[in-house]
Amino acid sequence: MLLLKHKLVIAIFIILVLIVSGLSIYFYMGLAVKRNIVGIINIEGPILTSEDANKCLEAINQAIINDTIKAVVLRIDSPGGYADLVEQIYLDLLELRKIKPIIASVTLALSGGYYIAVAADHIYVEPTSSIGNVGVIGVMPPILIPSETVLETGVYKATGYSRLLFPFNLTHALENFLLAVTSNRGSKLKIPLMELKKGMIYMGSEALKIGLADEVGSLQKAISKAAEKAGIVQYGVASLMPRNTALSQSITEWRNLTVNTLNRIQPPPSIWYLYLPSSKINSFEESIVEISGGSKAGLVAVDKSHGNIVSEWDLDIFIAELAKRNVTVGFISSWDDLKSMLNNISCLIVASPTRTYSMRECEDIERFVGRGGMLLLFYDPSYEYVSIPDFFGPVNSIANRFGLSFAKGYLYNEVEHYGFYRNIYIRNFRENPLTRNLTSLVFFTSTYIHNMNNGVAWTSNNTYSSTAERRGRYDVIAYVKRNGTVIAFSDQTFLKEPYCYVEDNYKLILNLVSEIVGVKVTVESRKIEEIREIAKPNLPVGTVKEFIEEINGEEHLLKWIKTSKQEIVVERPDMITHYYYNEEEKLTGYTSNGIEVMYDTPIPPPPYPIFKGKNWKYESSYTLHIGEEETRGKYMEECYVEEIQDIEAIGKTYSCAKISFKTTDQFNVSKGKLTIIVKGYSWISSEVGEVKEEYTAQYYMNGILVREIHVKIMLKSIQKG
Repeated sequence: MLLLKHKLVIAIFIILVLIVSGLSIYFYMGLAVKRNIVGIINIEGPILTSEDANKCLEAINQAIINDTIKAVVLRIDSPGGYADLVEQIYLDLLELRKIKPIIASVTLALSGGYYIAVAADHIYVEPTSSIGNVGVIGVMPPILIPSETVLETGVYKATGYSRLLFPFNLTHALENFLLAVTSNRGSKLKIPLMELKKGMIYMGSEALKIGLADEVGSLQKAISKAAEKAGIVQYGVASLMPRNTALSQSITEWRNLTVNTLNRIQPPPSIWYLYLPSSKINSFEESIVEISGGSKAGLVAVDKSHGNIVSEWDLDIFIAELAKRNVTVGFISSWDDLKSMLNNISCLIVASPTRTYSMRECEDIERFVGRGGMLLLFYDPSYEYVSIPDFFGPVNSIANRFGLSFAKGYLYNEVEHYGFYRNIYIRNFRENPLTRNLTSLVFFTSTYIHNMNNGVAWTSNNTYSSTAERRGRYDVIAYVKRNGTVIAFSDQTFLKEPYCYVEDNYKLILNLVSEIVGVKVTVESRKIEEIREIAKPNLPVGTVKEFIEEINGEEHLLKWIKTSKQEIVVERPDMITHYYYNEEEKLTGYTSNGIEVMYDTPIPPPPYPIFKGKNWKYESSYTLHIGEEETRGKYMEECYVEEIQDIEAIGKTYSCAKISFKTTDQFNVSKGKLTIIVKGYSWISSEVGEVKEEYTAQYYMNGILVREIHVKIMLKSIQKG
């Protein structure tokens, strides 16, 4: 009994040793019975820590030192991982391949996962496997905030890298990755390196065509291939990985990885060969600095009332240069406060807003520019990674008023760049005070600006847009001169240290400061009383007007087109309406999305000239067709000119008749009588016709209010025929 107990203790001890060593009992029993083994190394999930890598490295080491293991199959289902760890696995596999064949069986091999796969002699994929994503992700070193209790001996001792030069490290890492692919795939590659380095993901069947993989096949086929390469016929199969060897996260969980998670695992600066489907950078709170005091040269206000992603930290160099010229800069967190200051400031800065500007706020800004003020618009697409849907929309709610629109996505240049493909050179300039003495700029993750020939700085023709996916010339600075000036920049980073010292970026800042100092805002002294009446507008055939229409707070574009003397077309995103007129320019009816209205008595235009105190009214019955159904209705309209008023629109001041109106529509439907009452104001000028409109529409069914909408319309542009 003592002997049996002793044997039992020894057996338990052996089992424990085997478990600790990471090899299953089955594996060792297999070695005892069969001399030839095909070993399986599972690389599943992301490789984020040294512990993850060590599991793979130990298995590779076992394959190297154990003579019974004749070949190895890599079973890869991984998005990659930390660059240093991926490279360790890759280099050890190269050592293994010198003495034993390696075959890869791939379900998913992205970024570092593919880096590891190319160490194999032969790569099997499934038709829908995910392959490729050759590239690098880098997290910048932190900014050192110095302490007087924790001291360091050098400027980069705590951070490790220069933030300005860190992007060059990504380029070096990418070159290492590409070298691994080209040296192992060799003549099999059928894709240019310029295409490969874009980071595309390919399905297995497509990967075969371009030489990233060798053959479609299952794990069993990969095992057979490994045995064939090793020259063995009879063999066993065993896992070389320890039991419960899942890496940091399961294959479903890794898709939820964020940059913040990576930063906790490997603090920045860090470089990753990793496919990250969605990275989230935390938004941050900034202190709000109110303007205090004044200055001789002027005031500059930075809007913070619309969730603007901008701070004193971003603008400190810019603010310092303005301060040298006796200009005060303040950050204003309340729109009401900012609105009250618009008469006293020379420049308004709107930088990367996250909330849309309302129509009234846009009007306030237009009036400010109309008086000679300067509006600076900054938009940085790198902030799109903040969890804000439609991030470029808020800045365009202002930019569109001045014929500008910031594009989605970012620009890149894979041939000429500053250390990193998204850091683009700008070396083409139009003569302008802003571009004086500039020869070369660098913008750091920039978009481009749609404009009406107002671009003053643009990229080379081999620059690409990430959303357009085409090569071309892209404007990155636009300069619009009206009564005042609007300048738009498609990057914000160039203002900050150390980026402001690259190429001529600092000269650009100085030129911008000079422009601000030279602003002279004047209050227009026109006497409204001199314009006593509004004549009939002359809008020839071919005239196109665009309006911003806001319905219950949601904005969209409305287009007004005079197609002929007898027809005007009004286009909305979900509706096109055709208005028909007779030779006397009276409205005879209209059609709109399956609805047709024909008036018994055509509706005449306003009785021009119109002036303060003038009033008129119309009334007409009509026939209404809705699909196949027909009904009768009655329309009534009452109008009164309250005053002649100046309205700011599209950078100009228009003298308008402010007309209060009320219209009533009544007609029968299947559920009874529907009455629509519309009350509001319309502003009409002699130059362009309608400039602005505001009204409320109430819908009554059998006398009960069932719906109410609030509408605002403002002229955005006009092109006369």
